[in-house]
Amino acid sequence: MALRCTLNRYLLLMAQEHLEFRLPEIKSLLSLFGGQFISSHETYGKSPFWILSLPSEDIARNLMKRTVCAKSIFELWGHGRSPEELYSSLKNYPVEKMVPFLHSDSTYKIKIHTFNKTLTQEEKVKRIDALEFLPFEGKVNLKKPQHIFSILEDYGLDPNCIPENPYNIYFGRWIADGQRELIESYSVKKRHFIGNTSMDAGLSFIMANHGKVKENDIVFDPFVGTGGLLIASAHFGAYVYGTDIDYNTVHGLGKASRKNQKWRGPDENIRANLRQYGLEKYYLDVLVSDASKPSWRKGTYFDAIITDPPYGIRESTRRTGSQKEVPRGIEKCPESHVPVSLSYHLSDMFFDLLNFAAETLVLGGRLVYWLPVYTPEYTEEMVPWHPCLKLISNCEQKLSSHTSRRLITMEKVKKFEVNCWSIFKINFGGIKTRIFKVAFP
Repeated sequence: MALRCTLNRYLLLMAQEHLEFRLPEIKSLLSLFGGQFISSHETYGKSPFWILSLPSEDIARNLMKRTVCAKSIFELWGHGRSPEELYSSLKNYPVEKMVPFLHSDSTYKIKIHTFNKTLTQEEKVKRIDALEFLPFEGKVNLKKPQHIFSILEDYGLDPNCIPENPYNIYFGRWIADGQRELIESYSVKKRHFIGNTSMDAGLSFIMANHGKVKENDIVFDPFVGTGGLLIASAHFGAYVYGTDIDYNTVHGLGKASRKNQKWRGPDENIRANLRQYGLEKYYLDVLVSDASKPSWRKGTYFDAIITDPPYGIRESTRRTGSQKEVPRGIEKCPESHVPVSLSYHLSDMFFDLLNFAAETLVLGGRLVYWLPVYTPEYTEEMVPWHPCLKLISNCEQKLSSHTSRRLITMEKVKKFEVNCWSIFKINFGGIKTRIFKVAFP
């Protein structure tokens, strides 16, 4: 109880996009910056207004330097379900916390934000005038104020049934905005090198945040494609590395994915993408490699593995091999072995991915990946698990009425040991469930 008394309340204004991804992102970022997730809300659902309890304003600012799911954060001074409740709450807010922002040498302005309703200018002015009981001593400056205060009103989620009065009213001091502009500035439409399955910029940053990517981390993508996930990680100061089985994609060769362009240009490659955003210094390398047969020495190399495995829909799932497979446990292929391209079953792919993450991630490192599912038959038991990896979050993105993909975030909590067991159940697009119980060699 003593800890709660030292915490301040903050109001997060969330974006109404990728709703399931919001809470895991905020929790991951608070964990990254040393803040504990303590909230006065039991559930969030689809509401854009979240009340958090945080130990310092610095943590709130650091949170907003990273999040793409939140629009703004405010120091919450008052909250009520009616104007009278709001005013009573404001009168009970400690004056000593208000004074530093209301003194005579300061400038300020008050903004009105409404969700699911539009107010007239006359209604906005009326709401601002009703706050005259607050001890504002500074001057109003609408262009460049030192402090910005906001009244935020919540009229619910149903645009077809807007109430006359708001369900909740908040008043707070604006602290910082989130990083929503990154979605536009890093848009795939503006990117130098793209492919058929280049990851959406917003989702790329969400994945990097779920992975708790930070400065000087080493982030790896075993299915790198055109490097969209590397760009998001590099933006946050991580050194990035990747592999892919497709020689043409890694080297930027072959047919272009853009409309009205037949072949890729001489400088269309992953390095050029990072150079486009001034991130080339974080580029380690990208190699042609088969994810089913990693060529790494035993050890822990990566702070995060963030990837979007191919599902066999727009990009085929492939691995190298031969018609007569070399038995597991034999490290070297016979001299007569000629590699060919074979199908790579989804369950095999995720089995290899989790094994690889368990072995190469540092303790506390995270694996973030997409898992395709057949919605009518999906259960949580189908999510692959591993004794060295703890499931952190499982978020759904719908693709169609019967298919979706789930963003899975796992954290390495146990040192990799020989003879650990993994159990997998995968079901997607009508493919029968395959169950594996395999010991590491």
